[in-house]
Parts: sequence; C-alpha cells; structure tokens
Amino acid sequence: MSRLSFPRRAPGRTRTPFALAVPALLAVAFLLLPLVGILARTSWGEVGTHLTSPGVVEALELSLLVSFWALAFSLVLGVPLAWLLARVRFPGKAFVRSLVLLPMVLPPTVGGVALLLAFGRRGLLGPWLEDTFGITLPFHTSGAVLAATFVAMPFLVISLEGALGGLRPSYEETAASLGASPVRVFATVTLPMVAPGLLAGAALTWARALGEFGATITFAGNLPGTTQTLPLQVYLLLQNSPEAATSVSLLLLVIAMAVLIALRGRWTGTPRDASHDPNRGRGRDTSPGGDGGGDEVGAPPVVLLKDREPTTVDERWALHADVTGFTRLVLDAEPGTTIAVVGPNGAGKTTLLRALLGLTPRAHAELRLGALDVTALPPHRRGVAWVPQDGALFPHLSALSNTAYGLRAQGVTRTEARRAAQLWLDQLDVGHLAHRKPAQVSGGQAQRVALARALATRPRLLLLDEPLAALDQTTRARVRHTLRTHLDGFGGVCLMVTHDPVEAVSLADRVLVLDEGRVVQDAPPADVTRHPRSPWVARMLGRNAWPGTATADGLALTGGGLLVTAEAPDPGTRALAIIAPEAVSVHRERPSGSPRNVWPGTVREITSSGSRLRVLITSPEAPDLVAEITPQAAVELALADGVPVWTSVKATEATVVAV
Repeated sequence: MSRLSFPRRAPGRTRTPFALAVPALLAVAFLLLPLVGILARTSWGEVGTHLTSPGVVEALELSLLVSFWALAFSLVLGVPLAWLLARVRFPGKAFVRSLVLLPMVLPPTVGGVALLLAFGRRGLLGPWLEDTFGITLPFHTSGAVLAATFVAMPFLVISLEGALGGLRPSYEETAASLGASPVRVFATVTLPMVAPGLLAGAALTWARALGEFGATITFAGNLPGTTQTLPLQVYLLLQNSPEAATSVSLLLLVIAMAVLIALRGRWTGTPRDASHDPNRGRGRDTSPGGDGGGDEVGAPPVVLLKDREPTTVDERWALHADVTGFTRLVLDAEPGTTIAVVGPNGAGKTTLLRALLGLTPRAHAELRLGALDVTALPPHRRGVAWVPQDGALFPHLSALSNTAYGLRAQGVTRTEARRAAQLWLDQLDVGHLAHRKPAQVSGGQAQRVALARALATRPRLLLLDEPLAALDQTTRARVRHTLRTHLDGFGGVCLMVTHDPVEAVSLADRVLVLDEGRVVQDAPPADVTRHPRSPWVARMLGRNAWPGTATADGLALTGGGLLVTAEAPDPGTRALAIIAPEAVSVHRERPSGSPRNVWPGTVREITSSGSRLRVLITSPEAPDLVAEITPQAAVELALADGVPVWTSVKATEATVVAV
C-alpha cells in the first residue's frame, strides 16, 4: 500500500490567508488584462507600417521634444524645490508640499483649464507675456511643454525629496566644516549621494511628460506638427484607424514598461549607508575617483582658505567662546591647547561642538578665533574643522579624494591637494587605501581617513567627536601618538569629545566636564583624575563615586546610608565621595577591627581588569560598590554571582570633594 506524501512548507514561510490572496490575484488580473488586450489586438504584421507613417513619426518627434524640454524645466525648478522641502524649515511648508502633489491628483483637463486661466490670452499672466515679450503659450509647442511640465514635475520632486530625506545631514555639515560653500556642497556631495533618487525621478518625470494628454489638449490644443503629441495622435487614430491606434499605444506601453523595469521599484533612491554595507572592507577599488590619483607625495602646501584670510602653519589662533542655549559656558583657550570634553550622554558635548560650528539652533556661540570674530560667518568660512562620530566620509569619493576635498574647496590646486592628502593618509597609516571607497575599508580605517581629512585643512579650530572610538586598542595607541604629535604643533585649539580616560589624560591639556549643559569641572587632567567633581567622571576613571551632603559625622549619602570619612567639608555642603576599588575590602563574614564603614551585600557581577578582578556588590544599606581583588582572593572567598559578602572601607580611604 503506497503512502501519499505532500511537500512540506519551507520553515519561516507564512501561509497566505485565502481572504487576502483572492482579492490580490483579482487586482493583478485587473491591472494585467488591459495590457493583454493591447497585445492581443495588435496587428503585428502592420506595426512597422503604422509606426512609420508620416503622422506618427511627426507626433513621436514632437513628443520627444516636448518631454525632454519638460524634463529640463522640471530639473531646473524641481531639484531646488525638493531640496527646500527636505532641508529647510519654513512657514507654510505643508501647503507647499500639498501644492506639489496637487497636479498628481488633479484631473488633467482641470489642470489644462487652470493653465489656460493663468497663461492664456485672457489669463492672469497671458496678456503681460504677449505684450511684453511677444510670447503666446496656448496652441503653441511651448504650451505643450508647459502643460507636460506642470503634470510631470511632481514625480521628480517627490522622488528627490525622499532621497534627500534619507541622506544624513552629517555629510553636508562635514563638507561645510571643511570649507565648502553651500552650492559646492550641493553639487559635490548632496547630488552625487542622491543620484539614484534623482535618476528615478527624472525617468518617471520624462515618462509622465511623454504620455501627457488631458492638460495638453485643453491648454495647447491638438494641432498637427505643433501640439499633436503621440498620445493625442492615438486619440485621433481611434476615430479613423483603430489598428494604427493600437500599434501606437503599444509603443507607449513599451516605453513606460522599459522605464519602470529600469527603475526596479526605486522610487526614492534613498542613499545607501556604507556603514551597513555587507561588502565593506572586502574589495579594492584601484580606479582613481574625484580628486584621487597617484601623484608623488610632497610637503603639505601653505593653505589659502577660499573666502578667508590666508592661513600658514605658523599662525596662532586662540579661542574665546560664549555659548548660550542648552549648553551654557564661557570657554577661553590659548593656541595649541587641547581640551577633552567629557560627560554623560545628553550632557551637551556634541551640542557644544555643533554650536561652535554654527550648525544647531539648540545653542549659540559668540566665537572668536585669534583676532577674528567669526560669529556671523557661515560654517564654511569659520575655519572650524569637524570629525563627527561616524566620520561621514563621502561614499562616492575615494579615501584620497575625501582627504583632498577640504583643500580643493579652499582653493588649493588639484595637484597640491592630492599631494597633501596622500601625506596625511600616510601619516595615519592608511596611505595604501588611497584609492578605496569608504565601503571598502574597515570602520577603524575609515575613521583615520576622516581624521586625515580634517587635519589636512589646517583649521583654526579642530573639533573631534570621539575620533578614536572605532579603532582597536593597538591601532588606537598608534593613532593617538600620531594625533598627539600633530596637536603639539597645532596653532589652533582642539576640542575632543571622548569617553576614554586614556585619551583625556594622554591627549588633553585640560578636561572640560559637562552635565546637563553646564560646566562641572574645567581643570588639567591630573587634577580631574585626583579630584573628580562628577560621579560620571569618577566612574569613567574606574572609581566608586557617591554623592551626598556633609554632616558632622561624615557624608549622608544621596542613596541612603552614612559614609564615615577622615575629612569632610562644612556640614550642609554638597560633596562627592571618591573610593578607589582597591580600597574596598571583601569578606565572607562581618569584619572586626578598625574599618569604620561596613556593609552587607551580594555579588552581582565579576569581570576581569588586567591581572585583577572587579567585583560589583549591591547592598541595601549603601550604594552599589565596585571592589578590585586578585583572582587568588576570589578563589579563597569562593566568590560567584549571588554570593552574600561583607564590604568595608576605612575612613581614611574615602576622598571627599565639595561640588
């Protein structure tokens, strides 16, 4: 007896509900049958004759002329409009966007009537155009172009606005910080990165203009050789020669399908984020791009900053900034000073950098660099270079072209810019990647290229937003040394946001601690290390930090409990107790003897720190505490997650700092 077997459904595939599948198939059939009708009723043997008839050829030539002119006008007017809608906030923006969409939902004949009432001989502008310039749009080829532009331009605007909306502003902001004017940024960064969206919109616009009928016949008429485009020719042939009309309809159908197949569903053409490219770092691009090339490396030139005063390597730029808004502080620094900006998330660190660049409405900076007040200058004329957290390398340019970008924007010749760019790439050990695109290098390599790009411009003020965060430990140490060497001879001021205490200590002359937009501490690294005034900084340095209020007996902790200390500020003073992890003793039984501070607790986490172990202990009588012990001590105490313990801290081991 044979057994019937049924194919098993592949894992992960869901069964399509019958109630949804049937209407969906009916919808496909509804859209497909009219197209099948054209194919079935076409007289294939006479297609060539029909399409080469004088009237059809004339209409086709006119349609191509009108559609390409409509595309040209749509590009000239629609591209700036799409940028405006995507990048600029202004009153009535929703109304303008609705106005753009209106021709898509408006009946074409109504659109033709509207054009007639606006540009006709009795319209709002028609008499003025005719009397002043002798231009008559209705029943003229220019009228057909105007009608096609009116109905087709929204496709370009919508497609390009979607692409611009998907483009992170950090690319354009970084280009501006490198000295590129808004027009240059738009032409060399924005448009190349949204090219898929622009091409998709242009193709849809051209196809829509080629097939326009209602607005054209209403506004421009149906005059052979003047306004009778191919769709109008189809309408005329239906009355006299239906077979020829079918053949011409087939031609328009083939053109429309070819456009859609070429687009493959890319309506918006949202730029791809190279940081998520699965092929990142796997290939090698040996072709030069943009400003790339293989010139010999020479000494970096004196940089002549376009629209700025000349800058030489010997110039010195002190910093004075008065920042208001979310971040509020006054900052002064001498030339050659490196300031590490630290603080918890949301403290205002990045807002401070963006305020100095003039890129955020959250804060405003009165900024003076040397003797120059650059407050009123746009970002590209301030001489402030910025390396954002993600690097923001331009994905369409090679590493060499990225590095040379700022120099080219500032007026340096192409050859000199490429030489200086190659030199900076070599200094940061990524010179061999000069001809690779950002998608073909690792995250650490990309960050070094971004750093080289900023340093190459020799800015007056250098802003680094966690510049070494993407690097491994070995590479980070090497790049840190290179950066330190450059900063030693840097004539301006460098502000560097970091969460790495090693970077703050080894690279910075001062550490600026922010919290909720305000300065908590501004001191040399050694002072901040010895006496941190912020719990976040103390924890960043690997220490226990307990805020509280000084009393006669010690420090009344904010989280509850009392810490007995050898020295404390005057009673009532808000203070911070700093306890080194190695000063915390861990016991299995309650200790006896000299410790003044003893708490019961539970082990919650054990992690390694070099040759020692860090043990996180929670207690109902004190804040969380981190102790540092040897692996041997952990074995002897039989420590594990969840084990009850006792902790103790001597009064002399707690340092109390007034805050």
